[in-house]
Amino acid sequence: MYQDRKNRSLYKVLGALFVCVLLVFAYASFQKHADRDLDEESSSAIREAIRRAALQCYVVEGAYPVDLEYLKENYGLKINEKNYYVVYRAFAQNQLPDIRIVKK
Repeated sequence: MYQDRKNRSLYKVLGALFVCVLLVFAYASFQKHADRDLDEESSSAIREAIRRAALQCYVVEGAYPVDLEYLKENYGLKINEKNYYVVYRAFAQNQLPDIRIVKK
């Protein structure tokens, strides 16, 4: 009888431990997906801000800017260059530049 109670207590402790381990893995997995989604959203927001500034420049001046520095100086564009690389390639003054954002 005493041995049966001891086994039940051991099973309860092991079950609780197993549930805790599952919760930790579930949290870690959720956090990884949330971070990835946040990075994608940030990249998309940066790309859209650059595109809007380039379009505004085209409407005002009649040509897309040659480089990103022009948008920063004249249109107040601010980019988190600490965490992202920005590739801005202008082909011609009348074509929307190729804009790519890469996380460092």
